[in-house]
Amino acid sequence: MYTPPAMGYDRAITIFSPDGRLYQVEYAFEAVKRGWTTVGVRCREGVVLAVEKRRVTKLQDTASVEKVHKIDDHIAAAFAGIASDARVLIEIAREYALLNRLLYDEPIDVEVLVSKICDIKQAYTQHGGVRPFGVAFLFGGVDRKGPQLFMTEPSGVYIGYYAYAIGGGSSTVVDILEKKYSYDMSLDDAIILALYSLNAVVEGGIDSTRVEIAVIDVKTKQFKKLTTSEIDRYIELMKMRGV
Repeated sequence: MYTPPAMGYDRAITIFSPDGRLYQVEYAFEAVKRGWTTVGVRCREGVVLAVEKRRVTKLQDTASVEKVHKIDDHIAAAFAGIASDARVLIEIAREYALLNRLLYDEPIDVEVLVSKICDIKQAYTQHGGVRPFGVAFLFGGVDRKGPQLFMTEPSGVYIGYYAYAIGGGSSTVVDILEKKYSYDMSLDDAIILALYSLNAVVEGGIDSTRVEIAVIDVKTKQFKKLTTSEIDRYIELMKMRGV
């Protein structure tokens, strides 16, 4: 039988429970689990970020819903969780990227940017009067170290991955990625794998209006969001190959 936590531990971010847990941080993780499925795939040719898009109401203009964001020319971010929290942190990330170019006249490394965002996330887990950010990110980009993919947690932890998923259905997607991923795959193959894994968890299957994809390749190091016609072409390739 479930036993609810003691009220003090449940409400206060600055109080540990007797077993060393911060319940408010764990609730932030639950917000991420309820988010839209988000997939990142890193390969030798670049990085792919793909996100499920849902029509909340019939009158909603899905073109106005942006789930993959450009941080700098060479970095993109996708999120799962509370959109308002994500918006604030994305703007901060853009400011860090711009400041790095102004101060050092060079693009910021992906991990440096991720570390700065996670410093903010961690700070919001240890001060009274605030709550943790209920959002997880996948940051993808290409810098002087090559293709990079990082996942950030609400707690402020970040981890580098070759391929990963966050949000609802992420455990199923990760299982697929573990079975079918190869670092030597092409960027086209990585896009098809991301679509295949999303198709496994999106109710009714995906189409070009129900998914958003951005890529950054190692040749140009430039953010590019795929058009609906390009997504349709990759979906057809996915169906033909069956991955």
